[in-house]
Amino acid sequence: MYQIKQYIKFLLKSTNQHAVHSPFVYNLVTKCFYDKTKYDDYKSISDYKKELLENNTIIKVTDLGAGSQVMKQTERTVSKIAKNAGTTNKRAKLLYRLTSYFKFENILELGTSLGVATHAMSLGNLIGEITTIEGCPNTSAFSKAHLKIHNIKNTTLITGNFNDEIKKITSNHYDLVFFDGNHQKEATLSYFETLLQTANNNSVFIFDDIYWSKGMTEAWETIKKHPKITVTIDTFFWGLVFFRKEQVKEHFVIRV
Repeated sequence: MYQIKQYIKFLLKSTNQHAVHSPFVYNLVTKCFYDKTKYDDYKSISDYKKELLENNTIIKVTDLGAGSQVMKQTERTVSKIAKNAGTTNKRAKLLYRLTSYFKFENILELGTSLGVATHAMSLGNLIGEITTIEGCPNTSAFSKAHLKIHNIKNTTLITGNFNDEIKKITSNHYDLVFFDGNHQKEATLSYFETLLQTANNNSVFIFDDIYWSKGMTEAWETIKKHPKITVTIDTFFWGLVFFRKEQVKEHFVIRV
């Protein structure tokens, strides 16, 4: 019910490219968000997800974050995880376009799950390097094997608790950080603060499910106000933040 109410509010506030006066955001929206090109890699993205939806392998899942709002049992089939918790084809294709548009070379993903987003980002820039962290050992093992089957070579999958693992990589620099693991306010803000030191002027942070709960929306509102953040884009399912010092601080609500 919370998400439904928030979506109605989003629809009332949101716009398209015609109300965007920032050249940077206008180009992003028109050339990436609304890019209608039928890329050849889209078939690979769809096939990857289709295989998961048809896979009845049972995984004993360890939820280190907020867990699933749909699946409460610890033993779940891959197909059900893909249906209820995995990145949708639409979002995977958008991640592909974003990775290609910005030519992200160093990517960090918090929350591998079944590797749908990982796979899409890897195709978006084959010379880029992706580090993806998954808290559940069994899910991690499955995804690592599945990504290998699809010949994904530019990805390093780490199994472990986000709190522990991100502290080991704060000396790195990332062009994209995709927060898609722990959907809780305190954890999200903690990861954000820790990973701020890995960002550069052109980095992009993407937060998944910013309307997952009231707490996640509060986290998003806090992040928007951070002094290092200039531009933010709310697409309802994602919140994108930019650090571009040359930009005037501005917040956009865009239908995708």
